[in-house]
Amino acid sequence: MTVSLRGGFEHHDGGLVLHFTGQLDAYSEKQFLGYVTDVLQANQLPIVLDLSKIDFLDSSGLGALVQIAKLCKDAKRRLQLVGNTRVNQTIKLVRLDGFLNLVDDLSTALSQIAA
Repeated sequence: MTVSLRGGFEHHDGGLVLHFTGQLDAYSEKQFLGYVTDVLQANQLPIVLDLSKIDFLDSSGLGALVQIAKLCKDAKRRLQLVGNTRVNQTIKLVRLDGFLNLVDDLSTALSQIAA
């Protein structure tokens, strides 16, 4: 991860929660993609991307999220995304909320991947 983005993951109720803080932008997008791809390749569990502590999301970050969603779709793997007001607004502005499986909170995301 870069100085502007920090993250990690944990096993949670039959899935993985990948959580990030900072900025998901042109400077951190490459490391973000690499990290998430490595975690995806290491196991086959459904995933939740928890972006509720992301301060800033730009078009590069959106592109990375779309790539991850495509990887999950191709692998027939469940993906849920949790944002905050700023992240949700950006995702909804470009009408990607349905494609990225955007949900309101972590508990909703966990219940949906467990279903």
